[in-house]
Amino acid sequence: MVTPSVMVLLAVLAPALGALLIALTGERRANLREFWSVAAGVVMLALVASMIPEVLAGRTLEVVLCRILPGVELSLRVDAFGLLFAAGASLLWILTSFYSIGYMRSLKEHAQTRYFACFALALSATLGVAFSANLFTMFLFYEALTLVTYPLVGHKETAEARAGARKYLIYLLGAAKVLLLAAIILTYNLAGTLDFRAGGILPVAKLAEQPTLLLVIFALFLFGFAKNALMPLHSWLPAAMVAPTPVSALLHAVAVVKTGVFCTLRVFLFVFGPHAMRELGADQVALVAASVTILVASLLALGQDNLKARLAFSTVSQLSYIILGAALLNSSGVLGGVAHITNHAVSKITLFFCAGSIYVSTHKTEISQMSGLAKRMPWTMAAFTLASLSVVGIPLTSGFVSKWNLALGTVDHHSLVFLAVLLVGSLLSAAYLGPVVYRAYFEDEAPPSESASATLSGEDIREVPWMVAPLAITAALSLLLGLFPGPVLELAGRVMP
Repeated sequence: MVTPSVMVLLAVLAPALGALLIALTGERRANLREFWSVAAGVVMLALVASMIPEVLAGRTLEVVLCRILPGVELSLRVDAFGLLFAAGASLLWILTSFYSIGYMRSLKEHAQTRYFACFALALSATLGVAFSANLFTMFLFYEALTLVTYPLVGHKETAEARAGARKYLIYLLGAAKVLLLAAIILTYNLAGTLDFRAGGILPVAKLAEQPTLLLVIFALFLFGFAKNALMPLHSWLPAAMVAPTPVSALLHAVAVVKTGVFCTLRVFLFVFGPHAMRELGADQVALVAASVTILVASLLALGQDNLKARLAFSTVSQLSYIILGAALLNSSGVLGGVAHITNHAVSKITLFFCAGSIYVSTHKTEISQMSGLAKRMPWTMAAFTLASLSVVGIPLTSGFVSKWNLALGTVDHHSLVFLAVLLVGSLLSAAYLGPVVYRAYFEDEAPPSESASATLSGEDIREVPWMVAPLAITAALSLLLGLFPGPVLELAGRVMP
């Protein structure tokens, strides 16, 4: 049952209003500016949370803003899938706001007003994607997210930051304009609508008449949503790691990349649908692309000494677990894939938070420099260890819940090959995250060189309270969602048509 509700629009506008207040407050009143950032996050989370009872009761909330063409509207709709994605992004934005305050103040970063304002606009665009009722609305918010995060990626304004931001923009805008827009236009011509519908919107007759064209359209969608970081359109993500760590944490572990896989799953389940994907063989295309990305990105992560670069390639790999799960087209696989959007988010944001905490305290960025670090930063490394266990998929963590369901999905699919991909991918995850933990706990701290800065002396290496609290909370969430997976699985279980 569809219920009109202005709450949907208010949830999307709340962070945008926060961005306006942040911009108007400016640099001279830093405390008030940062208050607006936190307050906008709290309001957005409250609005999203207020919709949960409605969705669990089986109602779909909707607001239609305007009609462009027959079957093409600018409209927002809240279902279980969008609500789960929005709830995760809303909660993690609040924690990232506190973390950002500690990070930006500790490093005395420039242009902090622009930073916090763009952050808020990014969350507004993310919620717009989560609550989009059709491909047209999703495309608008998807592109807006790319534009408002561009200044965040290039925030440092160094030559390296500008190059990373350019690559980010070229890949994401280029793929959207060349591939995604073409796919949307072709879909409208074939289906006569762009609305999301459980089971898909493609006429059954078209599956027999134009299978090749439909398979091409599917490929255009699969790679057009380049934020999903499928290879070979993945290299923008490691390049974007030049951004400040809070940007990497939220936007490249939660909002931007998760928007990519969220949109991809929308197309799988609500544009094509399971029946059409099986008839066309599109599921096999997605399974192969995801499997290659899982394994190759994990191998590339092994070769990175820079901690953020290693985490970036890990993200490329982990995103494809989500795509693989959905492409299995059975209840266990889809459940595992959708749950992994949230479960991976809380774990990966923790790892990025830890990387930022280490950098602020020590100015160290290379894994080879982190020997004995656990003695100086016990909370940070404990959180890093717990989040690493979750990414690997160790029992009692959130990552295990989603990967267990993914494994069940491969068994239901009668595919030992894809089960092997999951298992090898998890072993490789242990191989690239394990050495970081081992160095921090079991190797002796290297003596500082004569040229080392004062920040590298043992006496000055310490936890930053404003940063430790958020990473401790997200690490605890990785454990809690493993011990009590019910809320996530309840919403994720409602996604499969």
